[in-house]
Amino acid sequence: MSSTLDFTVPDLGPCTIPNPIGYATRQGSLPVKYVDESEAIVFNVYAVKGQSPEEYTSAHLMEKAGPREKIYFHPAHVHAGIVTCGGLCPGLNDVIRAIVRNLWFGYGVQRISGIQYGYKGFLPQYGYPTIPLNPEVVDDIHKKGGSMLGSSRGGNDIPAIVDALERLNMNILFTIGGDGTQRGALAIAQEIERRGLKISVVGIPKTIDNDLSFIQKSFGFETAVGKAVEAVSSAHVEAENAINGIGLVKVMGRESGFIAAHTALASSDVNFVLIPEVDFDLEGEKGLFASLKRRLQKRGHAVIVVAEGAGQKYIQQSGQSDASGNKKLGDIGLFLRDKIHEYFTNEKMEFNLRYIDPSYIIRSAPADPNDSFYCARLGANAVHAAMAGKTKVLISLWSNKYVHLPIDMAVVSRNQVKTDGSLWRDVLESTRQPVSMVNE
Repeated sequence: MSSTLDFTVPDLGPCTIPNPIGYATRQGSLPVKYVDESEAIVFNVYAVKGQSPEEYTSAHLMEKAGPREKIYFHPAHVHAGIVTCGGLCPGLNDVIRAIVRNLWFGYGVQRISGIQYGYKGFLPQYGYPTIPLNPEVVDDIHKKGGSMLGSSRGGNDIPAIVDALERLNMNILFTIGGDGTQRGALAIAQEIERRGLKISVVGIPKTIDNDLSFIQKSFGFETAVGKAVEAVSSAHVEAENAINGIGLVKVMGRESGFIAAHTALASSDVNFVLIPEVDFDLEGEKGLFASLKRRLQKRGHAVIVVAEGAGQKYIQQSGQSDASGNKKLGDIGLFLRDKIHEYFTNEKMEFNLRYIDPSYIIRSAPADPNDSFYCARLGANAVHAAMAGKTKVLISLWSNKYVHLPIDMAVVSRNQVKTDGSLWRDVLESTRQPVSMVNE
């Protein structure tokens, strides 16, 4: 057992207030199975036959999410804030809606404010007013893409954000975002703690690349794969109906190739998958160009899916970062489009190349039913965690169970496709691409 693993979840203090969600309502008494603080999920489900099970300490067990019988905050004293940060992602509105409805109907919290345009919405120099939220305001937002609050990158002036929380008398903050957002949330919670304030910070992981650690999947991922499969289907039709047709599709995935890998397996029309975790050469007998030529000579068409972070060694880097601190990448899609065109022109081989980049179509799409369901569960469990005084915590799905995950564990490293794992093996079997496209 690694000593670096610690899933201990901080809280603001003892819970002494009876949870109101089990009280009688107009529809009758709501049946509630409360989660005891002792309930946990084993983070490592693997075992070896014939060996004794590992002995776990409390720090190595994931705290089960869900409503507690006693809560920390009195609902009448709560002012909750919701902020969405970073790039757009399917499901943002679904999470906002779920948080508002669970606060309002479940706990009777009626002071809920939306922060506009990410963390910048806290900063007075931007002048963005908060948006009062209630069930009527959020009634239909899940049917639309984007975020009703808007979003932005940057704005991580931590002391100024905590100043704003104090001015607003806000004692719960829900942060919906990816790696940069949650690092910011952790810094906010640490500044809150330094000032001796009682403000709960609870995150909902939004990273379309599915690259946060100890999170089975992030919301929006299934919708992203579904939309990417539609793009691959179009690329395949175009390629199949042309002489030596090549369909090239670029998908999201800065450091992790999960969308590309899942898209390939879901469509079964992909012949080459290029991801950041796997190196490849362009030239040479084993390189991409020669492999692509052999595929065209044998079958007459090919489809390539490339993740945005793949092949960056071929593109001159600017050395710049965006407002979230992410390194600005070169456009591998356009680069490959031009280089493939150049290669087959020099080979004097007839070809027809179709390039599709559906990135912003995917990001702005409404969530599909599976993601909407997932967002509803994430939002509900985020509310339960916050009302119980949990802080510095994300809501995670692990082993198909909802758990509380300390933010510092989620952002400690990137989740990536394991090149010796079953997912990549299945991708190679599906595409039939060479196991290695590196000339050794």
